Amino acid sequence: MSRIGVFGGTFDPVHKGHVLLAQDAALQADLSRVIFMPAGIQPFKVGMVTAGAEERLAMLKLAVEDHDNMDVSSIEVEADRISYTYMTLRILRGMLCPEDRLFFISGTDTFLKLEKWKNSGALLRENSFIVGTRPGYRENELERCMEILRGKYGTESIKIDNRELDISATDIRKKLAEGKSIADIVPEKVERYIRENELYK
Repeated sequence: MSRIGVFGGTFDPVHKGHVLLAQDAALQADLSRVIFMPAGIQPFKVGMVTAGAEERLAMLKLAVEDHDNMDVSSIEVEADRISYTYMTLRILRGMLCPEDRLFFISGTDTFLKLEKWKNSGALLRENSFIVGTRPGYRENELERCMEILRGKYGTESIKIDNRELDISATDIRKKLAEGKSIADIVPEKVERYIRENELYK
């Protein structure tokens, strides 16, 4: 049986904080690998300007190519529809061995909102979760939420103490638009790709 982490999101662009969270999740939750799952069309971001799906996919592949336990999936990018996590995880599970276990990786804010997601009952019953935290941030609220979801849906959730970088993709895009350096916050190969393809100008 393999324990596989699934890290979804827009990754617009992927940055060092994403890679660190994947590394910490793999180590602390004993994952055999982490699959990055870039969204094609995210329900919460319809109408927002982003880099193209293929460009975000390419940047992710560059970001993880030196990490043997990380992969990138194009399931959602190729779906040509709004990406709903419960559906994506069902598709992915059908591609893996029946005994493999999936763990959806998220931050605290995302985990606290899971019951508002499409078909949240199915999502929470069928999958386990890894929650990245930072000291003192909504800890009591998170503990209560984990307990409630365990009682309602039988949801297994693992809290990890991940390394936290104060980075957001929004800040990166803003820096690029202003002509500022992003060398310290995105992987070197990703920065080169962004510059060569003149993204986020």
